[in-house]
Amino acid sequence: MLADRIRRALSDLPPQLRAAAEHLAAHPFEAATRSMRAMAAECGASPASFSRLAQALGFAGWDALREAAIAESRHAAPYSSRAARTVPRGGAVAEADQANLVALAALPAEAIEDAAATLHRARRIHVAGFRSCRAVAVLLHYQLSLFRAEVSLVGDAALDLDLGAMRRGEALVLTGFKPYSRASLAAMGAARAAGLETVVLADDATAPIALGATHLLLFPIATPAFFPSLTAAVALAQSLAAAAFTRGGRTALARLRASEARLDALAAYLPEPEEP
Repeated sequence: MLADRIRRALSDLPPQLRAAAEHLAAHPFEAATRSMRAMAAECGASPASFSRLAQALGFAGWDALREAAIAESRHAAPYSSRAARTVPRGGAVAEADQANLVALAALPAEAIEDAAATLHRARRIHVAGFRSCRAVAVLLHYQLSLFRAEVSLVGDAALDLDLGAMRRGEALVLTGFKPYSRASLAAMGAARAAGLETVVLADDATAPIALGATHLLLFPIATPAFFPSLTAAVALAQSLAAAAFTRGGRTALARLRASEARLDALAAYLPEPEEP
């Protein structure tokens, strides 16, 4: 682990690198989520100190150390172990989420549009996400259901029945990150066996749930907190829903208006307070 590597080297480092090393040892995941300049300003070292520190640790340079930190954040130890050795400073989690959103913005718009086109063509959309990714699936299912028919949330009652209901001409949207749940792999396997087109939102191109996906949309999960970040996954799901709505044209707009009228008739929301 990066933090252990730094601690082992700490006593042999020259004094000018120790401030940088001690900061990085206390916040090992900041290398994946923050800029070298920001870290330098916080610990009172120069940005060049972090470059020299990377070389002293055996990396070619800061970029190589950063890549190692990013890889480590993707393949983190169990949450309790990570929590025990990681002490996020104030605001670090929010800053990491902002960085994840910036990284997500580099995803080509065409990738989301192509995935949305697949959803638009599908006779039915199955939306799946399990354990921590359930929240992303529920949000996407809700938004899609507002403007199109035949959208189902996989695993809401009996997973085996939902997987058995998949048919050719339909599509599956699946969200997951490492460690990948057995249910997510089962959903992907059932979708492939039934001939569905698949849209996978994942943290890694080598993820087992990404194997054979029609569309793979990657989201970053780096954070100094003990649990991987889902901020970018939520933003990606909302972008996909928005693109699918645009594809739906007038039909989608008419269905959205009908959904709003139904919610209004059911008094689903509290009334807005009257202005004085």
